[in-house]
Amino acid sequence: MSDFKYNNGFGNHFESEAIPQTLPSRGNAPQKVARGLYAEQISGTAFTAPRSKNQRSWLYRIRPSVNHQPFKPYESAKRVISSFHPFSPNIVPTPQQLRWDPLNVSDAGDVDFVDGLTTLAGAGDSQTKNGLAIHIYCATKSMEKRAFYNSDGDMLIVPQQVALIIKTEFGRLHVPPLHIAVVQRGLKFKVDLAEPADATRPARGFICETFKGHFELPDLGPIGANGLANPKDFEYPVAAFEDTNEDWTVINKFMGSFYTFQQDHSPFDVVAFSGNYVPYRYDLLKFNTIGSISYDHPDPSIFTVLTCPTDSPGTAVCDFVIFPPRWLVAEDTFRPPYFHRNCMSEFMGNICGVYDAKAEGFLPGGASLHNMNSAHGPDAETFEKASNAQLKPAKVGEGSMSFMFESAYQLATTKWAIEESGKLQQDYWKAWSGLKKHFSG
Repeated sequence: MSDFKYNNGFGNHFESEAIPQTLPSRGNAPQKVARGLYAEQISGTAFTAPRSKNQRSWLYRIRPSVNHQPFKPYESAKRVISSFHPFSPNIVPTPQQLRWDPLNVSDAGDVDFVDGLTTLAGAGDSQTKNGLAIHIYCATKSMEKRAFYNSDGDMLIVPQQVALIIKTEFGRLHVPPLHIAVVQRGLKFKVDLAEPADATRPARGFICETFKGHFELPDLGPIGANGLANPKDFEYPVAAFEDTNEDWTVINKFMGSFYTFQQDHSPFDVVAFSGNYVPYRYDLLKFNTIGSISYDHPDPSIFTVLTCPTDSPGTAVCDFVIFPPRWLVAEDTFRPPYFHRNCMSEFMGNICGVYDAKAEGFLPGGASLHNMNSAHGPDAETFEKASNAQLKPAKVGEGSMSFMFESAYQLATTKWAIEESGKLQQDYWKAWSGLKKHFSG
């Protein structure tokens, strides 16, 4: 959309002014800010975090964020949780391989992004800043004069159907399907729908909420300087502000509960900003896919767009992995994903089309979960077809896009996902029951 403007470059320090000559000429918090604005810093890391990891932004706004009425409990969001201990009444842990039909929240009614949030799985606890949660959203209307911010973690948003307009304190992001957006901990935003939606075709998508750290680009190692997601393709908003005296409701997610307060002005009143703690979007079709051009099937880590690392090198709270259209040319190789038992947990979602490792049942808007050490792989039909195919260069996945949230944690599923959604495929295990014995001695 032509009225959306962006800065480019992953993790850069950005400066943006909706009105020229607003940013301070020296320092970040002068005695008096230009145009009678307030200087306000929001930090995404500890003050003393290493310089290479330190994230913060200075906002120059019409009113400071503290200018609001008291917090009150917000009761509408009852299907969202941020604590996954095994004795929680909302949790149904299982090692069983799971798959869901397209996920709609049928009892949600006419709801916006916040009230349409529902948790599927997760690990850890937001209070100790360790772990993650996986949600879906299902919305039929825009947020209007409502804003939201999450004190529990960063939110990686994956639209599956209906484009979103995400208005943030830093400016606007247009996020249609086949794009993603990341809105970090503590940043206020609202989600409007860029096209009509209703109960038969709601705005729908997936969210990975990380309680620890932030998403970053994976190291490329022997791949070299180029490949996978290029830093220049990440887009950040430019400053845009509202100067209005209207009543707004602001909703806050804090320790898994929701709270709200009222204020008499727009929360999107930032005239200028400076820093590197800024929300962003990315077009998944710009991913530079890497693969084998000789033999064997590389590990799916070659499809990693973003990673949110733990304290153990190479081990992630979440790797965000995609399976885009790509050429397969490897010789003498079983080309679909191989059978495996992973020390990571794999939550997959289908954005559009047909995923090449499943013959049927994994539909757009649907999802699957293969938890830590639970065996999985191609279904029987895919195995037989791939084992006997003539191995010519072939392009797979045209018109399709699937993704994976891969985590080092065991993912506990929610009671809603297992017992209440009505979308869990009870016979998913049969996808492998047709695998035959071919042993010839």
